[in-house]
Amino acid sequence: MASAAYYLTVVGTILLALAFAAHVAHAVLLASGRRVVALTASPTPAFAGVVTGSFVEREAGLPDGSERDRSAISGTAWALAVAATVALGAALLVRGIVVGRGPWGSLYEFTVAFAFAIALGYAILGWRYPVRSIGAVPLGVALALAIYAFSLPSQVEQLVPALQNPPLLTIHVGFAMIAYGIFAMSFAAGVGYLVQGRTDRLAWLPSHRTLDEVAYRSVVVGFPIFATMIVLGSWWASIAWSRWWGWDPKETAALVTWLVYAVYLHARNQRGWSGRPAALILVVGFAMVLVTYSGNLWFSGLHAYSGLD
Repeated sequence: MASAAYYLTVVGTILLALAFAAHVAHAVLLASGRRVVALTASPTPAFAGVVTGSFVEREAGLPDGSERDRSAISGTAWALAVAATVALGAALLVRGIVVGRGPWGSLYEFTVAFAFAIALGYAILGWRYPVRSIGAVPLGVALALAIYAFSLPSQVEQLVPALQNPPLLTIHVGFAMIAYGIFAMSFAAGVGYLVQGRTDRLAWLPSHRTLDEVAYRSVVVGFPIFATMIVLGSWWASIAWSRWWGWDPKETAALVTWLVYAVYLHARNQRGWSGRPAALILVVGFAMVLVTYSGNLWFSGLHAYSGLD
């Protein structure tokens, strides 16, 4: 079954590559003005001229600005992203059955899980919000992680002693995986906002309001999950190393990451720091997420992955 999980990961990575390429093509088509706009010859509604705004656009079948525009490849791009998410999720499920715990005890497993969480976050938010024109950003990050995973040892091995706590491993690291994936979407929305600006410079991108809302809601969901992960990690540290906190490089990076997103939530609600400054904080925040993810590769500490000791 371990080989089946590996081959599912291969399939998921190939689908991610195709989804990324399709989303790039979708963005290019939108940028070049080749959109498929759902303008139908439906009769003028009775409330036209009396009620205006997004309600009229929705009820009349009109596109909500450029955010409802579709390209000839948008449906295919979306289907590929969903298929990649399902394949990676299936790979993790099979791997979890094999190892009898959360399938993120080694760096290989967690890297695949990280890629899956990003793809899943995009699938959920892409279904809820019109942000598919920036889908190449999160999918590109997920693809890079999935490709990197194949350079890591993928064999099922005995975990290092500190990780031999299946319940806490499953929950603690699982929360980290979910939070990282959500923060990746806030990063993509932040990058989109920096490009779009308050004046909505590019008609093919989501509006700055949509991007700001997606970024904010992502952090609102991801922040408490990440905070819970830190608390659980502290509890686990007291069990594994007989201390709650030791300023291990990975612990320190996680704390700095939490503080960055706390600053974002505060800044987002301050008039002078909303908009571009808040989006910049999101970029810094996701950079810290990547440092937290890979910190044990660059700095010596107690957080060690199986197979990389």
